[in-house]
Amino acid sequence: MGDRQFAETLAAVQGGEEAAATALWRAHHPPLLRFLRTRHAARDVDDLASEVWLRASRSWRRFDGDEHDFRAWFFSIARAVSIDSYRRNGRRPEQLVADVEASTTEPRAATEDGAFESFGTERALALLATLPPDQGDAIALRVIAGLDAERVAEIMGKRPGHVRVLQHRGLRRLALLLEARGVRSHDVTQ
Repeated sequence: MGDRQFAETLAAVQGGEEAAATALWRAHHPPLLRFLRTRHAARDVDDLASEVWLRASRSWRRFDGDEHDFRAWFFSIARAVSIDSYRRNGRRPEQLVADVEASTTEPRAATEDGAFESFGTERALALLATLPPDQGDAIALRVIAGLDAERVAEIMGKRPGHVRVLQHRGLRRLALLLEARGVRSHDVTQ
């Protein structure tokens, strides 16, 4: 969405137009699901996504900002829902790690742009889930949600420089995991 189109869509959503809410859902639901898959077992993702949309819809009228602000606001809600789920149900499900361990790949070269494609989206999301939570969040919010380091820092309650360090360490750890699976990944972190 462009800035003007987003502003019109947001105004319509805030006015209660269902079609505008559907447009926001179409634009933000796929990255929301990918983000949640880096943090939760697949069986929980739809319920958590529903909770994110419910919380967002309760606050739409109070939101003020552009599309980048909306994306940051929306993913801060998603992260809060995820953290609340951890608190209710315990830590990260072991099933995510088991899914990664069970996956096999043929050795292939990986580049920064194609690392996840060479590994497969579902396997990449599961692999992200094996990272320490802050590293996984930094990568998911930067890559999947498309947020800059400053906005990710606001969401995570950290400084932008710390977010960049977390992202670098997470990407390095992913590169090592990929190499252990026979995927050449030295280009991923360069």
